[in-house]
Amino acid sequence: MTVRTALPRAIRYASLLAATALTAPAFASTLSGTVVDASGTRSLQGAEVSIEALGRVVEAQADGSFRISDLKAGHYIVTARYVGATPVSQEVDIVDDADARLDFSLGATSSASGDIDDILVIGIGANQASALSRQKAADGVESVLSRDAIGQNPDQNVAESLRRVPGISVQDDQGEGRFVVIRGLAPQLNNVTINGVRIPSPEADNRALALDTIPSELVESIEVKKTLTPDMDGDTIGGSVSIKTTSAFDRKKDLLTFTLEGSRNDLRDKWSPKGSVDFSKLLSDNFGISGGFSYYKRRFGTDGVEAADWTTSAGGVTFPGELDYRAYDVTRTRIAGSLSLDWRPSDTTTLYAKGIVSSFRDDELRSRLRFTLVEGTGATAVTGTGDSATFASGASSANRVRVRRELKDRTETQDIYSVTAGGVTATGNWKIEYSGSYSYADEIEPNRQDTIFDRRFQNGASQLNLTLTGLDTQSPEYSVSNPALFTNGSDTLSKIETTDGKSVDQEYSGRLDVAREMALDNGSLELKAGGKVRIREKHYDLDFNSFDALTSGSFPTLAGLSRSIGDRGLIDMNPAVDPLLVRGYFNANRDRLVRNPLDSDLDSLAASYRVDEDIYAGYAQARYDNGTLRVLGGVRVEQTRNKMRGNAVTVIAEKGTLPDGTEATEDTLVNAPVSLKRQYTNWLPSVNVRFAPDSKLVFRLAATKSLVRPNISDLAPRFSISEDDEGGRDGEFGNPDLKPYDAWNFDGSAEYYFAGNAVLQVGLFHKRIKDFIFQQRLEDVTVRGINVDTALISVNGDTASVTGVELNLQAKLDFLPSPLDGLLVSGNYTYVDSKADIGANRLALPGTSKSIYNATIGYEKGPIQLRASASYRDKYIDEVAVDDDGNGTAGVIVDHRLLFDVGAKLRVDPRVQLTADFINIGNEPFDRYYGADGRVAQHEQYGWTGKFGVKVTL
Repeated sequence: MTVRTALPRAIRYASLLAATALTAPAFASTLSGTVVDASGTRSLQGAEVSIEALGRVVEAQADGSFRISDLKAGHYIVTARYVGATPVSQEVDIVDDADARLDFSLGATSSASGDIDDILVIGIGANQASALSRQKAADGVESVLSRDAIGQNPDQNVAESLRRVPGISVQDDQGEGRFVVIRGLAPQLNNVTINGVRIPSPEADNRALALDTIPSELVESIEVKKTLTPDMDGDTIGGSVSIKTTSAFDRKKDLLTFTLEGSRNDLRDKWSPKGSVDFSKLLSDNFGISGGFSYYKRRFGTDGVEAADWTTSAGGVTFPGELDYRAYDVTRTRIAGSLSLDWRPSDTTTLYAKGIVSSFRDDELRSRLRFTLVEGTGATAVTGTGDSATFASGASSANRVRVRRELKDRTETQDIYSVTAGGVTATGNWKIEYSGSYSYADEIEPNRQDTIFDRRFQNGASQLNLTLTGLDTQSPEYSVSNPALFTNGSDTLSKIETTDGKSVDQEYSGRLDVAREMALDNGSLELKAGGKVRIREKHYDLDFNSFDALTSGSFPTLAGLSRSIGDRGLIDMNPAVDPLLVRGYFNANRDRLVRNPLDSDLDSLAASYRVDEDIYAGYAQARYDNGTLRVLGGVRVEQTRNKMRGNAVTVIAEKGTLPDGTEATEDTLVNAPVSLKRQYTNWLPSVNVRFAPDSKLVFRLAATKSLVRPNISDLAPRFSISEDDEGGRDGEFGNPDLKPYDAWNFDGSAEYYFAGNAVLQVGLFHKRIKDFIFQQRLEDVTVRGINVDTALISVNGDTASVTGVELNLQAKLDFLPSPLDGLLVSGNYTYVDSKADIGANRLALPGTSKSIYNATIGYEKGPIQLRASASYRDKYIDEVAVDDDGNGTAGVIVDHRLLFDVGAKLRVDPRVQLTADFINIGNEPFDRYYGADGRVAQHEQYGWTGKFGVKVTL
């Protein structure tokens, strides 16, 4: 049976089951109810409700509700359990064909006094209990962050919140968390959903969603699922991140919370305002509305240095052919909101409509001082030692020192919104879930302007001795023999570039799931089937213009268009380009500027693309559970259909032959649109086993098959070219022949829940991956008739393996004597051993860190909460260098990072809490270096940030 027949057949079966569910008579009874905390404030999602005599156990849902169906008449004892709470048992009589109801109210027991506390949902310990309850009840290996737990840390977005989860680290952008790394695996090997909906990426060159676009204030919970079940999308190897926004039914009391905050970045000494509101309102017993709004305007800076084209002179002196010093002034503005409508039109049906919108604006001014160094053959050679190099330029030397002072002035916006509507109908033994959604993301970069001022020191020109020191460190410095000559503003404007780019990614999806539960002599069996359709379209359009001449007259010097940026940067970068004066010059002389058509059209046409990706999926699974043993297994099938469009751009050199047979009189660009199609099918079996011999121990085993599709931009038949003024060209090329990653994943874990609110956990995992994808760097090649010095292209490798261990400890130490009973500790460590075969060489899988750990110590007693945290990510291979024989080596490596932050909260009133947090207090930099000799590729510093705020709950 092919997928073309299997998928429609699965959907028909699901529809038939749905129709039967709505018409079938009830032959047994159903017990339902809710589980809430003793104060009646919050639902206790993840609480286990069991009838031990029957081996029946269910998990309370987000609104605290539970259902146990297909019960025969009889007298039963029903027990509700929740981590950190005292178990509660109640008796119930079940009568044939008559449904029954039980509601549970749970409170925490103090280990020291034995008293029951009705406040189970406030504070660090309560957040830990919520996360552990949901983790314990899960079908597979899972970690959870609750809403309040997210708020305990000074996280600026969802990515930074996830940094606290076992096995997770974060890739940063200018010191702010952006992409999530699960078990050391690269971000593109994970998937992200919001309210069950896949959110497309606004970025033109990435499939992974950058989570810095989602403020943590809008999130109700985050689940990280590290094993798959057949009813989940199959495209993940690291894990699946499920983000959920608020629901009115999750809380049992109305809520209105305001948060105001100010933060300061010491590198730029600027204050940043932040505010949010969160609300939940039950307008009736069966209808509620909830949502939130967040505003954050963050002003900060980054100082850095980058080096490339390392070479060794004839005299044995190693130096970079290009060295950049950079200073960024950045303002990031996030405006986001969410809204949820929840309705129960009947006792059997719950309907919802949820929406989230986020607008992320990044205003960036980047001042750059760039040195380009070329060794000559004159009397004065390059001199130096192992950590220094001196270039003498002028009449007696053929060495060339080129100095460029540049400005990037750009505003980039990323907009994301998603709307989903659906519902759940549960009647008798049947449960039907249905939903439809639309998600949209775009990234717009309007009217970006890059301005370059140029000055050359070479034979016959003014003498300049340039000395570089600290070349064996991550932050080399420079000095010149004639500072007055170097800073007199004689640099001449050589080029102005403008960029207008727009990336759009949108997806429609719909799904239907039908399940039937059957009571057995000991336990229950649930059969479930469903189908899902995802229709996705992504395109990128670039309008690039390079102006490098005037119709008349000459370009001005920097002297009249400069500004001082003070002590910004790692070194003195003055004078710098003034953004207002340069834009004024551009606007006043727009008619005189001459556009370079070859460079402009080459970049514009080569980078633009359009890719359609349609995914049709169906699955069937069975779940057996008797309270002690749970087995969930089945198979999922996904068919992927791609249509890829781009431009085959060729540069024909002067006197070359054009397509019409004539001779080119100058370098000429020839473009031919390209359109390609393909489809492939993946069968994805999986099984998850959960064994809980008692209430404190849980063992898990899982074997799952999964895939990860290539980045959409990597599939497109397109390329992008960057050319410097020396004529050197670097290119990035698409590869429509890329295959998806294909992986078998094996997991095993043991969890010991001790001391009421604590867990000790160990997990092992192994992944066998075929056709892994890596970015290959080629030197001095010709692609499509274009000579490039460096070409980056994504290609498939052969096989890779990933083996690792996870250790996790979380504990509330309330069994200690006062005042130590307020201590809380948590720590997790993940070790990953990865191997990837690239030619005859075996490397670590690109993007994979070997060690990850997080550690937190907290104190919570009375109105005071204190916390100190550390987060570590090991180094990983960022780019692979491949030799002529196809053997790979570590080209560029991202160095390890260790981040520290501390925080305090003081509740001055039951409704008012003051907060203070300090982030990156160790001023940890970001470093990339070349694997061959450890020379610097990139070094950035961000400084520390202090945050102060107040939270008011009405």
